[in-house]
Amino acid sequence: MSADHKGPVIGIRHLQALLLFLAIVVNYTARLSVSVAVVAMTDAATTNPSFPEYDWTGAQKSYVLSSFYWGYIITQFPAGFLVRRFGAKAVLLIPALATAFLSGLTPYCVAWGGWQAFSTIRFVEGLFQGLIFPCIHEHLAKWSPPEDRNRLGAFAYSGADCGSVLAMASSGLIANGSMGWPGIFYVSAGTCGLWCLLWVTLGANNAPSSRLIGAPEREHIERSMKRPDGFHAQNIPIPWRAIWTSVPFYALLIVRSAQGWANSTMQLQTPSYMHGVLEMDIKSNALYSALPFLAMWGMSYVYLVFADVAMSRHWMSLTTLRKSINTVSYWGPAAALIGIGFLDKSQASLAIALMTINAGLNAGSGIGSILTIIDMSPNHSGMLMAIVNGIGNIFPLLTPLLVGVIVTEPGSRSQWQIVFGMTAVVFFFGNLVYLIWGTTEQQVWDAEDFLTPRDSECIPNGPQIDLKPMANTAAKPDIKTT
Repeated sequence: MSADHKGPVIGIRHLQALLLFLAIVVNYTARLSVSVAVVAMTDAATTNPSFPEYDWTGAQKSYVLSSFYWGYIITQFPAGFLVRRFGAKAVLLIPALATAFLSGLTPYCVAWGGWQAFSTIRFVEGLFQGLIFPCIHEHLAKWSPPEDRNRLGAFAYSGADCGSVLAMASSGLIANGSMGWPGIFYVSAGTCGLWCLLWVTLGANNAPSSRLIGAPEREHIERSMKRPDGFHAQNIPIPWRAIWTSVPFYALLIVRSAQGWANSTMQLQTPSYMHGVLEMDIKSNALYSALPFLAMWGMSYVYLVFADVAMSRHWMSLTTLRKSINTVSYWGPAAALIGIGFLDKSQASLAIALMTINAGLNAGSGIGSILTIIDMSPNHSGMLMAIVNGIGNIFPLLTPLLVGVIVTEPGSRSQWQIVFGMTAVVFFFGNLVYLIWGTTEQQVWDAEDFLTPRDSECIPNGPQIDLKPMANTAAKPDIKTT
C-alpha cells in the first residue's frame, strides 16, 4: 500500500498514542511516588524536617504500599465491560480525575487518620486506576494498524517507565524542598488535572469519531483492520468458554503475572532496599532509585527499533520475535537479581549498576508479551487485558505484605536475598511457560462469526446454534436466526 493511502507519516493515530503515553506517565507517577513518600514521611531527618514525621512500623508501611492493589484488582474486570460499552475516551478520563482529587486530599487525610487513612485513600485510588489498562489496550486496538502496532503500542506503554523515572527522581527532590513530602501529592494532582484537559480536547474513541483526522488516514486504519464497512461499529459477543479453555491465553496470563510480581518488588521496594541495606539518604535514594527506570525507559526504544527492523527485514516470525525479546527481558533480570542479593553497602555502586541493568533488560516485556494480547484477539483486547491485568495484579497486592513478613530488619542483606531470589525464580518459570505455549496467532475464537453453544446461551435473543463439533476447522456451524 502506498504512503498516499496511509495518510500522513505522523498522524492522529500517533497523537492518540502520545495521549496514552502521557496518561500512563501521570497516573504512574501518582501511583509510585508513594514508595519514596513513605520513606520521607517516616524519616524526617533525611528530608525537609519542617513537616510531620510518622512512627509507622514496617508492617504498617507495607499496608500502605499494598492497599492500592487491593482496589486496583477489583475494577479490572468491570473496566473491560465499561470500555466496550462507553469507549475509552469517557472511561479513561475517570481515573485521572479521581487521582488528581485524591492526591490533593492525601496530606490532609494522613494528618487526620494516620496510616489507616493513607491506606484507605490509596485503596480508593486503586479502584479508579484499575480502569486504565483495559482502556489503553482497547484504544490501541482501535487506532493501531497491524504494521504500526509495535511502534504505537511500545511507545504508549513506555509511559510506565517514564512515570517510574519521574516518580523516583522527582519525589525525593520535592520532599527535600520547600513543599516537603506533601508536595509529592500536590504535584501529582496538578499533572493529572492537566492531562484531563488534553484528553477531553484531543482524544477520540476511534478514527471515524475523530474530528481531527483526515480521510486518507481514517480509511487506512479501517482498511487495515479488515473491516472496510466499519470495524469500530462491531460489538462481537465475548466467547467466554473458548477464552477460558485456551492454552495460549493461560500462557499469557502466567507470563504477565510473573511480570506483575517482579514490577511490584522493584518499583515499591527499591527505595526501602537502598535506604536499609545501602544506607542512602532520601535525596540520593530517590535519584538512584530512578536510574533503573531511566534505563528501562531508554531501552524500551532500543527494543522498539530492533523489533521494527527485524519485522521489516523478515528476520523472524512475529511469535519468534516476541518470545526472543521476552526471554531477554525475563531471564536477564533473573540473573541480575540473584547477584544483587549478595551485595552490601560497601558495594553500593555495583548494586545500583545491576539494578539498572536488570530494569533495562526488562524493558522489552511490553513488546515481548503485552502486545500479544492484541495480536491474539484485536476484537476482545480490552476485556482480555482486564482479565490478565486483574489476575496479574493479585501478586503486586501480596508482594509488599510478603516483603513485610520476610524483611523484618530493613538493613538485613540475607533477608533481601530471599526477596530477590524468589523474584528471579518467578521470572524464570513465567517466561518458560510463555516459550512453550505462547503464540501471537490470531485465535479462532476472535472471529466475528465464532460462537460456542454455551456462549450463545448467555446472549438474550442471540443466534441458536446447531450443536455440532466446533473444533478449529474450516467448517462453519449451522445458524438459525430466531
